[in-house]
Amino acid sequence: MNLRLLRFWPLLVLLWLGACRAAGPEKPARTVAEFFSKYEGRSGFRATTFQPDLLTRILLGRLGNLTDASAVQALTNVRSIRALTFAPTSASSRDLTERGLLNEVDGLLRNERYEPLPTKDASAGNAAYRYAVRRSGDKIKEVVATGRQTDAPDSFIMLAISGDFTQSQLEQLQKILPGLSGEITK
Repeated sequence: MNLRLLRFWPLLVLLWLGACRAAGPEKPARTVAEFFSKYEGRSGFRATTFQPDLLTRILLGRLGNLTDASAVQALTNVRSIRALTFAPTSASSRDLTERGLLNEVDGLLRNERYEPLPTKDASAGNAAYRYAVRRSGDKIKEVVATGRQTDAPDSFIMLAISGDFTQSQLEQLQKILPGLSGEITK
């Protein structure tokens, strides 16, 4: 009897280890760049990177219907835009959106000393975004916006915009990003 039990012991250990791995969280990303690298190749995720040239800036300006000089200057100061979108296809992926992704982003932004900005409510059908910035002196070097895609309620979107912005330019970016996110991620 004991000999039979010993033969099944390795199988039981392997099953138990597999269950522990499936139930436990993955190693969270520590930086924004690591977050993009971790998820960009996975099913349901789509990563896009833009290095804005003059034509892109003109297009973004037209899409944003910009009339304020500060908003135009903010677009001129954009060095790169990275977008990561996720639309869940199953119940487990919805759970990843609700708990995993947002918690992981919050943790990495805290660890990297991003300054969270007050949340603005959704307006005109656009998703509400949460913003965090990384400053260097009085200049803002990176803006990270997280939220949901307007056409998919259980989705996730993260925009990382690097540049050299003033506070007024940041305020203009916060106004136009929800409307432009659909165009950026297409």
